[in-house]
Amino acid sequence: MARPEQVLLLEPQHELRFRGPFTDVVTTTLKLANPTDRNVCFKVKTTAPRRYCVRPNSGVIDAGTSINVSVMLQPFDYDPNEKSKHKFMVQSLLAPPDMTDTEGVWKDAKPEDLMDSKLRCVFEMPAENEKTHEMESNKISASLSKSESSTLSMKSMASSLDDGEVKKIMEECKRLQTEVQRLREENKQIRQEDDGLRMRKSTVMSAPHSSPAMRMKEEGLSSRVIALIVLFFVVGVIVGKLAL
Repeated sequence: MARPEQVLLLEPQHELRFRGPFTDVVTTTLKLANPTDRNVCFKVKTTAPRRYCVRPNSGVIDAGTSINVSVMLQPFDYDPNEKSKHKFMVQSLLAPPDMTDTEGVWKDAKPEDLMDSKLRCVFEMPAENEKTHEMESNKISASLSKSESSTLSMKSMASSLDDGEVKKIMEECKRLQTEVQRLREENKQIRQEDDGLRMRKSTVMSAPHSSPAMRMKEEGLSSRVIALIVLFFVVGVIVGKLAL
């Protein structure tokens, strides 16, 4: 008689993949979901029990809930030419409504009541390019750590300066600022003197050209004054004769 179909939903469904290197414990997760309206008893079995640690390896999944099973592969010497023959089996059983003893339910179960799903184990090693990428990442991390340590050492050196050395540095900065300000003032004064020399030189050069105009203006004024005096004299003589 054929066994009933598995009511639990497995994720992954067919394979448990373990990714190396296998020098340490490698863990993968198997999710068991119960979509039914009844509680389900389960057991997780393997063909190589000494090579794996399964937690939990049995229990009860309530209706409409799920559980994660951790499958831990123990360290071993990996041989890429050797194919894995390890397999896992998830066995399940619908729990009776009045269940009080889980182990008793398994003992009393009939073969036609048992449901099972099988998964094979797959071992994977990182590809060469991934190894190279990991090595480069490790180098970058090491260089960053080195730069951070050098920065910290510089900060520690700065913090090790005593107050006397800091005071000397501050005084030297102030002295340099004062020297820069003095040089700026001297430069400004030299520019002002240079501008004054250029103005005096331009005045001296323009003086000969303006003298004839001034002389002509003065001569014109003196001739007008003489003409007015003569005019007043003539008018005075004429008025005097008319009065006689």
